[in-house]
Amino acid sequence: MPANSTPLVDVRRANDRPLTRIGWLDSRHSFSFSNHWDPDNTHHGVLLVNNDDTVAPGAGFDTHPHRDMEIVTWVLDGSLVHQDSIGNSGVIYPGLAQRMSAGTGILHSEKNDAWRHGVGERHESPVHFVQMWVVPDESGIDPGYEQVELDSSHLSGRLAVVASGMEQHRDRTAIRIRNRFAALHVARLSPGESVVVPDAPFSHVFIPRGEVDMEVAGSLTAGDAVRLTGEGGHRITALSSSEIMIWEMHAAIQDA
Repeated sequence: MPANSTPLVDVRRANDRPLTRIGWLDSRHSFSFSNHWDPDNTHHGVLLVNNDDTVAPGAGFDTHPHRDMEIVTWVLDGSLVHQDSIGNSGVIYPGLAQRMSAGTGILHSEKNDAWRHGVGERHESPVHFVQMWVVPDESGIDPGYEQVELDSSHLSGRLAVVASGMEQHRDRTAIRIRNRFAALHVARLSPGESVVVPDAPFSHVFIPRGEVDMEVAGSLTAGDAVRLTGEGGHRITALSSSEIMIWEMHAAIQDA
């Protein structure tokens, strides 16, 4: 069952996040990740990873393993090539939602090299994407993969359910994740447009681009995040053309 929690608004600024910067990668981590370990910052609700990644052209993550994790990837600019050990291969681009269920174990790679797979011409543009990891309801499930393209009108001026395992979203979800307590909503807003954070025991609001004003949190710019505990229902209004990503979560890790 979902945990009872004291109401809390926790604003996390972009420049306060740990940064991994190597020749081909610029990655900012919302939670403990890789060499950046903080025992007081391991997750929020059932969300363990929210990485804001920029990968140089012709580069990317070589084949590596995952296990017992629901991994959702959302591309903001450019294109990302996915290949995995269960036979999936495809190009992810803005508006295409992707989910990989690692389950009992999967190998995959992610690279900014679509032209090597016959998609488009060679270019010098980076790919910018957000990758999020959510714990599944149960371990040891079969690995799986899903990708779905959303019509841009579904994202414009309102929240769209991009990924969910919640039963009430079954008929309006782009991709399904194997956690019945969690859902990812995304909106693209023009200046003056607003959305309301879904009411949930735990919410994670991330602004990958633009500038917004959020009730209880004030001005938020690209890379800023807000962790809400028992604090749903707040309005977010765009101050510039913006994109908003909200995880609605009805459990924490110990409850899922």
